[in-house]
Amino acid sequence: MAAAQVIRSTRASRAALWVGLALVAVGASMPLWAESSWMRDFVEIACYFIFAMMWNLLAGYGGMVSIGQQAFFGFGGYVMLVLGNFAGFNPFVAIPLAALATALAALPVSWVAFRLQGGYFAIGTWVIAEVFRLGFANMSFVGGGSGTSLTALRGISKATRESTTFWMALACVVASIALVYLFLRSKQGLALLAIRDNEVAAESQGIGVRKMKLAVYVVAAFGAGLAGALYFVGNLRISPDAAFSVNWTAFAIFMVVIGGIGRIEGPLVGALIFFSLNKLFSDFGTWYLLGLGLMAIVVTLYFKQGLWGYAQQRWGWNLFPTQRWLVVPEGLREERPESRPEGRPEGRPEGLPDGAR
Repeated sequence: MAAAQVIRSTRASRAALWVGLALVAVGASMPLWAESSWMRDFVEIACYFIFAMMWNLLAGYGGMVSIGQQAFFGFGGYVMLVLGNFAGFNPFVAIPLAALATALAALPVSWVAFRLQGGYFAIGTWVIAEVFRLGFANMSFVGGGSGTSLTALRGISKATRESTTFWMALACVVASIALVYLFLRSKQGLALLAIRDNEVAAESQGIGVRKMKLAVYVVAAFGAGLAGALYFVGNLRISPDAAFSVNWTAFAIFMVVIGGIGRIEGPLVGALIFFSLNKLFSDFGTWYLLGLGLMAIVVTLYFKQGLWGYAQQRWGWNLFPTQRWLVVPEGLREERPESRPEGRPEGRPEGLPDGAR
């Protein structure tokens, strides 16, 4: 008699894997045939997505709602510039180094932030970001309040610079998705979800709540620093107001809420929607911002789990499954005919065998 099995993938997720690999292969060839404006747009989308993905990991999975993640975004950008302009590093090599430096900076920052809870934590992270902004605004060697340019890329041709930036962005996107996905499918990912649902219950089961929250906070800072360094390599100029603007976190929240919080697909869908709206309607100024706010309100009222969350509940689409489904053979399970569902229950992923629970 066949034994029970644990299923961790669906037909949709397997198809998404092959489609994703094909898209990455095609994307990697873009510098050979695409226009430079297309590559710049992709780099911008990649930065939005990585930053939103890390905010989703922190708040959507870790339950730590921060409105000051721009502190790490700007810090990563400035560290990249210092390494490139003053330490002699190639700016593309400085991107991962800046992300590592940001993760290290998050350790002492966490000591302050974790002394706060709930709404105080959210406001406290904003205050921390303002401290970062004022600190860099008073550093004259990086341009002070007016900022400065990335001079380390002088001597590199525009085509080489744009293609390398594009490939770096593509690699960062793939690495971010893979690392977050593998983490959430691990035992540590299950522990993180337990902490989000109930810290007291999770700690009673032996989970190190503080260590896990610290790990997620540092990883989210690493990703934000990576996005910031990548963005300002493509932008070639940095200033405190641009690097530490609260708009970065506001836009990340918008993308995650629109796409679906607590889902890997959510930031991806939200980043594409946000970038499209930004390209089409940003010339309308304040009306554009009002439109974003109105859209967020409508989605929150009528699609409480976000657009992808609605699609997942309605049609069972699950491209990055982190759950586990137990498949019990017919001979091992006892079912009552009157309780057996007809068809696929709402929200149940497609492609699972009969008997999956």
